[in-house]
Amino acid sequence: SLGRVDVDHVITRKMQLIAEAEQLKPAFMKEVDSHFTEFVNSLVAKSALLDSSSSASIFPASCSEKELHKAKTLRAPPEHGKIFTARRSLLDELFEVSHIRTIYHMFIALLIVFILSTLLVDFIDEGRLVLGFDLLVFVFGKFPVVFCTWVCMFCATVIVPYNLYVWWAQGYCSSSHRVIRSLFYGTLFMLFQTAGLGFGPTYVAVSYALPPASRFIVILEQVRLVMKAHSFVRENVPRVLSSVKDKSSTVPIPRISQYLYFLFAPTLIYRDNYPRNPTIRWGYVATKFAQVLGSLFYAYYIFVRLCIPQFHNSSQETFNLRGLVLCIFNSILPGVLILFLVFFAFLHCWLNAFAEMLRFADRMFYKDWWNSTSYANYYRTWNVVVHDWLYYYAYRDFLWFFGKKFKAAAMLSVFTVSAAVHEYVLSICFGFFYPVLFCLFMCFGMVFNFILNDRRKGPIWNVIMWTSLFLGQGVIICLYSQEWYARQYCPMENPTFLDYLKPRSWSCHMKM
Repeated sequence: SLGRVDVDHVITRKMQLIAEAEQLKPAFMKEVDSHFTEFVNSLVAKSALLDSSSSASIFPASCSEKELHKAKTLRAPPEHGKIFTARRSLLDELFEVSHIRTIYHMFIALLIVFILSTLLVDFIDEGRLVLGFDLLVFVFGKFPVVFCTWVCMFCATVIVPYNLYVWWAQGYCSSSHRVIRSLFYGTLFMLFQTAGLGFGPTYVAVSYALPPASRFIVILEQVRLVMKAHSFVRENVPRVLSSVKDKSSTVPIPRISQYLYFLFAPTLIYRDNYPRNPTIRWGYVATKFAQVLGSLFYAYYIFVRLCIPQFHNSSQETFNLRGLVLCIFNSILPGVLILFLVFFAFLHCWLNAFAEMLRFADRMFYKDWWNSTSYANYYRTWNVVVHDWLYYYAYRDFLWFFGKKFKAAAMLSVFTVSAAVHEYVLSICFGFFYPVLFCLFMCFGMVFNFILNDRRKGPIWNVIMWTSLFLGQGVIICLYSQEWYARQYCPMENPTFLDYLKPRSWSCHMKM
């Protein structure tokens, strides 16, 4: 009897200890996470310090501290630029966990359901299997024009910015009119950026009436090459100015092979060298391109099953508030799926495929944006590639030029530039001006950026972030799709310039 009481007491005490351990587990993991974050940050800080000290060592010992300080401030302080390190993409690491991989399998199963649904509905309506992909053929039409335009853009970006920089750098040290020389070559470079890369591809896309997806290829490549050329010049000009101040006999001019590698590399920040992997996993490359192709067909079935029937029917109804609200909420599901597909296909698969082929080791193209509890963190983690360019060449350079007290103005300028470029891409690709994304970006995006800031912690803020993101995707898909169909069904014979700016969906009503 006494022995049985002792055993029960031991079991009870053991269960209490297990319960206490479970209660201590979150605090322990949080403490480990904080120490790990501090450790990584200290390593990065030490790496930056070593980088800055090594760059300072190239100056001769005869230079004074004042001259050394002036040479350092030729680059916007204090980061000395982005530090590239060898690291894997986050999804590649997460897919090694079976629970996360199951979520990926669920999306594949949903694609299979979309395919079966489309095939069965077509079989019931037509009496046969309809395997045509008319929508894909239409949106990617006139591909030879797209290819020739891309070749011209790329060759021009290889030749013009590189040679302008070389000619400027080689004669800058011996020139007696350095300011005039810099203004001359800077003006030529800006003319190339605005006229050559800016106006040329846009003219081709509009004059040849390229379909939407083909326009997206041309315009997105246009924006990418403009940002690449700017980064190349922005990173290398201070090196020439530093060598002149140092009275060095050599002019730092990158090799053309380094510039070519940068134009293909999945980054918008120029460096002479990047961390490289020892080998290329061609199976990994094939898998990523296959996933891009699968995402393309996924988007096709989303539009065929969820978007086209809804918006084709809505073109027969007059514009009213009730229809608009229903349209927005019916568009949330396809909008969110398209958001996931764009992220997965481009930021993960496409960039990782090119990084693998180029042995580019730094794969941090995005961070865990889905865990964001603030819009400020979401903007930093959703697209790290573009964020780095905006941070170093727009935000940091703005503060460097105007002073650190204008942080709010610098942030506003970055939002304005980003919103304007996004709206420019959509306007050219869709063939009409309907500034939905610009208004969402500048109004709600700016407000949420200050309200849902980094001080917001806890699960409720993540729920609020996702809710607003869902609604925003519904608004974008609904309004742009309505305007697209209104332009198709209610064309104007002699449209004026204001007719291109006025939304057609507000007044169009198709009578069947």
